[in-house]
Amino acid sequence: MTAKPILRRQAAGQDIADALTYYLGEAGEATAIGLIDALAAALDQIGDNPKADSNRYAHALQIEGLKAWPLKRYPYLVFYMEYEAQIEIWRVLNGQSDIQAWLAEPD
Repeated sequence: MTAKPILRRQAAGQDIADALTYYLGEAGEATAIGLIDALAAALDQIGDNPKADSNRYAHALQIEGLKAWPLKRYPYLVFYMEYEAQIEIWRVLNGQSDIQAWLAEPD
């Protein structure tokens, strides 16, 4: 099976930039690079098998089809939607944040 292309919403790009800025300032370059690696691995998994993840947040937030993939070794979740021709990354959020409020923000 061929992986679907992954597109990133502007809000997800900002989430990633914010997380990298935080880790660079608080934990150093190696930790920030680790975040990039964890995110890349998660996106590979999502692209290869987008149906394999949890739809728990879809029910809680009443957004049909919303999926969340946790990053390894980092407290972040990648929120995405699968469409026929692509996968769209909506947000990359810290799992300890107010997920519902963050997802409600306009893109």
